[in-house]
Amino acid sequence: MTDDVRLRRGRGALGFSFFVQGVAFALLVTRIPAIQDRYGISDGLLPAFLAAVPVLAGASSVATEHLVKRVPPSVVLRWAQPLVLLSLLGVGAGGQMWHVAVALGAFGLSVGALDASMNMLGVSLQRAYGRSVMLGFHAAYSLGGILGASAAWAGAHWELNLFVSYLPAVVVLLPLALLGSRRYVDGTADRGETGGKGTGAGGFKLLLPLCLVMACAYIGDSTVANWSAKYLQDVLGSSEQMATVPYNVYMVTTLVGRAVGDLGVRRFGAATVVRAGTLVAAAGFAVVAAAPGAWVGMLGFTLLGIGLCVIVPQTFAAAGRLFPGASDTAVARLNIFNYVGFLIGSPLVGAIGDAWSYRGAMLVPMALVLVTLFQARSFGSEGARYGVRHERRAGDRAVDVGRGGNEV
Repeated sequence: MTDDVRLRRGRGALGFSFFVQGVAFALLVTRIPAIQDRYGISDGLLPAFLAAVPVLAGASSVATEHLVKRVPPSVVLRWAQPLVLLSLLGVGAGGQMWHVAVALGAFGLSVGALDASMNMLGVSLQRAYGRSVMLGFHAAYSLGGILGASAAWAGAHWELNLFVSYLPAVVVLLPLALLGSRRYVDGTADRGETGGKGTGAGGFKLLLPLCLVMACAYIGDSTVANWSAKYLQDVLGSSEQMATVPYNVYMVTTLVGRAVGDLGVRRFGAATVVRAGTLVAAAGFAVVAAAPGAWVGMLGFTLLGIGLCVIVPQTFAAAGRLFPGASDTAVARLNIFNYVGFLIGSPLVGAIGDAWSYRGAMLVPMALVLVTLFQARSFGSEGARYGVRHERRAGDRAVDVGRGGNEV
């Protein structure tokens, strides 16, 4: 098998893994009101349940940083993804509050390992391709989120219980994910932190601006994931069925933005694309906060999807460029701030919403996302484009991702 074919198959398999995770996460977060009702979780207790998942996921990401020094990231991903799907099914299978607590705990631990290993493989594949492809992987995640949110809408529409709603996705996706995992492609430059900057105390300082961007981006993303359904239903007066739509709209726009985002990075550079996305995301939060009704709120979530979609994939890619000889370690540490953002975002919006108003609470993630404007230089410029000169230097090892093979 040639290297080109192996890379294309690896890219297709990894793209499917991102897709499966998008489905699983959307099925969980868009049914939060139903989970709350099923287990009798009060509004005051709900933020604690939502916060437990990112805390455990962050701890799992730290463990994954050390684990991948002994086993390849592909092995971690191969077994973490089935655990995510099974724990999702567990959320719908219980009947008492401790049941959902255990299931969400398992979901958090497995999703931390999954996110870290999945993005490690994405960064190493982008380096092998010699051009920007990370947004394509995250576009696959967005596509999965669309299908997951649509399935959640159908479950709410037909008043299906959670277990029945989750079972078809798990039965179909779990064996396919295991089959696709045989084609994952591991990088070779990260073992032992050779050939580049290390991520010790001095190196970690260079990663801090990207950590801040990651945390702020996920504060914005977690606001949509955890509060969009309740915001539309409780503040803008929509039905429960319609309350599942904002996350779907958000995922559709992230899919579109990520599908074309790699072209923008190659043409204008990562820093310019990230700055533009930040401004659009801030405008989206402003529209959501001021929305007089559900449809205007939808417009705000549309803008949020277009703006936020480029930030996270480019943050992972920038970490890989910054630490080419230790990208697994850099990605694992950066991934922790994914969960820091979720940990801060969900309770913060809930606390401000309860104490003041949920409209006012939407202005807080807006301000935090704007912090990215001051850190955009960390994304680089020339090296972040890859572009024609890079591809010429790479010669025959640069794969044309626009042709043939298993595309994302």
